[in-house]
Amino acid sequence: MSIDEQVSSYYNMLLKRNAGEPEFHQAVAEVLASLKIVLEKDPHYADYGLIQRLCEPERQLIFRVPWIDDNGVVQVNRGFRVQFNSALGPYKGGLRFHPSVNLGIIKFLGFEQIFKNSLTGLPIGGGKGGSDFDPKGKSELEVMRFCQSFMTELHNHIGEYKDVPAGDIGVGGREVGFLFGQYRRLAGQHESGVLTGKGLAWGGSLVRTEATGYGCVYLTQEMMRAHGADMSGAKVIVSGSGNVAIYAAQKAQELGATVIGVSDSSGWVHTPNGVDVELLRDIKENRRERINCYAEEADGATFHADGTIWSLEADVALPCATQNELNGDHARTLADNGVRFVAEGANMPSTPEAIEVFREKGIHFAPGKAANAGGVATSALEMQQNASRDSWSFEYTDQRLHKIMSKIFRTMSRTAEEYGREGDYVTGANIAGFKKTADAMLAQGVI
Repeated sequence: MSIDEQVSSYYNMLLKRNAGEPEFHQAVAEVLASLKIVLEKDPHYADYGLIQRLCEPERQLIFRVPWIDDNGVVQVNRGFRVQFNSALGPYKGGLRFHPSVNLGIIKFLGFEQIFKNSLTGLPIGGGKGGSDFDPKGKSELEVMRFCQSFMTELHNHIGEYKDVPAGDIGVGGREVGFLFGQYRRLAGQHESGVLTGKGLAWGGSLVRTEATGYGCVYLTQEMMRAHGADMSGAKVIVSGSGNVAIYAAQKAQELGATVIGVSDSSGWVHTPNGVDVELLRDIKENRRERINCYAEEADGATFHADGTIWSLEADVALPCATQNELNGDHARTLADNGVRFVAEGANMPSTPEAIEVFREKGIHFAPGKAANAGGVATSALEMQQNASRDSWSFEYTDQRLHKIMSKIFRTMSRTAEEYGREGDYVTGANIAGFKKTADAMLAQGVI
């Protein structure tokens, strides 16, 4: 049986065993397409069912989360934690609270996390979790009750040497605080390394809040310089207006770019003079308002409920909102409007068709498992500080982050070239992330 036939046979089996999980299928298909090249050159990676084991989570947890709302009514949500692969270290990955959350989405995120964490070079495995609970519109007490109920079940399955969750969409500093408080109460000890994204006064790390957005821009800058360009003077589109988008916009503008657009689920804002980051932070983080409020207060900004942010003319696009937000038509529009560089600040925000358009049009593209790795890298740095009972300065932590992101770019670029795909950063990231994890799995036996 040829390599193509082997991979196709396994993928068809995976589809049957994991029905109704399109995001997970998409993530696996992308990686398997890259791994065909590896298996042809290094066939030993097909031994001992390694590919099958890599695509099957070590553990999948689904649990009920009952909580009482402010009207005294019992509500019930569903909680998830997928502990995907621990060959390189304890499971590491965020918790997402959003109505769209289901097992397939958590599996796709956990699978991506394996390769992302591997690329950082730090000793962390891949996992992900969350719930279909929606924090939007809930009171502070309702969010607290939910988080306490969620952690009452989850605490049995996590620990600083076992599984270390963090935040994600819908889980910011407030939620991490409630979750950590309940864990500490149930564990009966201050195990500071069990969650990352904590407050600075109780074990958190400087730069963790900014890390995913900063990291995305650091890697984009490396990619631009490799192709004779620079962030200084560039026009940049940043989709989203959450944590990742805000700090990607901030860092891009610090490096001399102009961020000409941001968005949320209600629409998008054209900001031809650049983004007022402090105003955007106030509106989204403090006031928890929609993006149209920013347009009402910012000079020269205009809100658009229709159309797409990807219609703007720019040099760089940073999709930082959610999965599959940028499709093939959007990609063609970006190409027509002069975009030369795209880096994913979110997890898998570009559809397979969009990625193919980027290849056809010669757009340099950095996938999320590389460009989005700054958050988990800095989470691992937080774990290091917790383990040594230390606290690093902002400047030192930011330098560490910058070095990690630069190394990720060099690794995926070098790997792509090694396998005859120079400039194909998707292939480079997939193969580099895979090989480190696969080597550890083979060394540790069939477990």
